[in-house]
Amino acid sequence: MARFPALCAREVAPSFPHVSGGCGSDPARPATFPLDLTKTRLQMQGEAALARLGGSARESAPYRGMVRTALGIVQEEGFLKLWQGVTPAIYRHVVYSGGRMVTYEHLREVVFGKSEDKHYPLWKSVIGGMMAGVVGQFLANPTDLVKVQMQMEGKRKLEGKPLRYRGVHHAFAKILAEGGIRGLWAGWVPNIQRAALVNMGDLTTYDTVKHYLVLNTPLEDNIMTHSLSSLCSGLVASILGTPADVIKSRIMNQPRDKQGRGLLYKSSTDCLIQAVQGEGFMSLYKGFLPSWLRMTPWSLVFWLTYEKIREMSGVSPF
Repeated sequence: MARFPALCAREVAPSFPHVSGGCGSDPARPATFPLDLTKTRLQMQGEAALARLGGSARESAPYRGMVRTALGIVQEEGFLKLWQGVTPAIYRHVVYSGGRMVTYEHLREVVFGKSEDKHYPLWKSVIGGMMAGVVGQFLANPTDLVKVQMQMEGKRKLEGKPLRYRGVHHAFAKILAEGGIRGLWAGWVPNIQRAALVNMGDLTTYDTVKHYLVLNTPLEDNIMTHSLSSLCSGLVASILGTPADVIKSRIMNQPRDKQGRGLLYKSSTDCLIQAVQGEGFMSLYKGFLPSWLRMTPWSLVFWLTYEKIREMSGVSPF
């Protein structure tokens, strides 16, 4: 038996990565969603740009740290509010994970291709991972937009502001009515920038580490190899993606005028500059801890599920 079946020349049907990628994301998402919500709330704390609207950055930060933020949400909004926005998050991951896996495997197998010795160079993996993230996230941007805005609804209520949405479908309908199709893609530029970095960390690291372990160590292509590779990919993805995630969340959540233009930031670059100047460089890593704690088990569950579905379907490993 070959030690690395993934290097076999068996072709994968284009629809399979989409189906298995979407299914692989579903078991992981609800379990880790409270960490995602906590991460988003932390990213909004101390937002210096709010001073331009007469707000106070200090007033926008009622909590400090991951644990106190999560406890504050439970105490002031209720335990179930830790899952506010989970429905669009599931929608997002079905579209996003399916889209990125189809794109990455197509690039790896068809566009770039492996060398004659079945080796896949790191630079190809990096480019493939970034392009896969861009495609997947662009398709999923409307669901991500709704998710971020719904995650902030509880905070708006505490601040005495009116709630924007009655539910997921009302959010989609209202954004579409107010901003048209373009309104559903608000913040897409920083969103795909984040996705490119996260996928460069996730897909590239998993693919590279797994190949290395199977080809250069006694480990075989099994659950141990999948677990070690996924743990590495979760850490690298969090390190690379957190700054862009902070910028993306702030741009998506900022108030807008009647034309749909942001009142706080003109672009992702403007948001980056304001954050660093007003809050310091480390503000770009607000929410890193819950992001990493969420990404690690999510990556583990996703990759183990994805590989298992491929095995049960008779398709060669990733």
